[in-house]
Amino acid sequence: MTAPVFLVAPAVLDGAPARLTLDGPEGRHAVSVRRLTPGEEVVLTDGEGRGAYGTVASVEGKDVLHVDVAERRTEAPPAARITVVQALPKGDRGELAVETMTEAGVDAVVPWAAARCVTQWRGERGAKSLAKWRSTAREAAKQSRRLRFPEVSEPMTTRQVAELLGGADFAGVLHEEGAAPLAAAPLPAAGSLVLVVGPEGGVSPEEIALFGAAGAPPYRLGPTVLRTSTAGVAATALLLTRTGRWS
Repeated sequence: MTAPVFLVAPAVLDGAPARLTLDGPEGRHAVSVRRLTPGEEVVLTDGEGRGAYGTVASVEGKDVLHVDVAERRTEAPPAARITVVQALPKGDRGELAVETMTEAGVDAVVPWAAARCVTQWRGERGAKSLAKWRSTAREAAKQSRRLRFPEVSEPMTTRQVAELLGGADFAGVLHEEGAAPLAAAPLPAAGSLVLVVGPEGGVSPEEIALFGAAGAPPYRLGPTVLRTSTAGVAATALLLTRTGRWS
């Protein structure tokens, strides 16, 4: 079984100390929930590509863990960076989408208030929903043993999404009526790849036109129609394979 991953502040990994301390909420989870004991393997990461691999040296109280570092690793940013613009689904399907895309390896997720979204993020509810997406991404990144955690941005309007698409090296909209298959789309060897996943009601004709004008044509994934909560992870897996990140 691979070692569990815990998130620490970047400053904790600065320098080259042979022993590091895990405390706070992550330390409490390691000691009181995971009940780690001396000799067990752990990984500490800043979520920005750096990781310290070692074993538990000692435990203090209910929330402090000391780790003897055996190895340090640094993961470079990917040459092809994948961003999924995710329309806001109903219920908890948004967290499901973020969780599975994170486990697959997405680099960034952008919440999008599409015209046909039933769910709308406003005020305190919106802030809580965004916090849930970010917490889901963080926990999924730890579970999948990532050193580089995905970014979950502030929600974007349709106009802001169009600007994002216009600045990408490759951009597309997943749409069941897309004439071209995503599996055959020409991809750059490096740069920013941005895909849009629409809501349950689909991407509106006006949004399709706006995104197309920004350089993001519609693509289809395959012969079946996926839910908004599963289309993103399928597309992410396809791009990870085609860009060589899964090779």
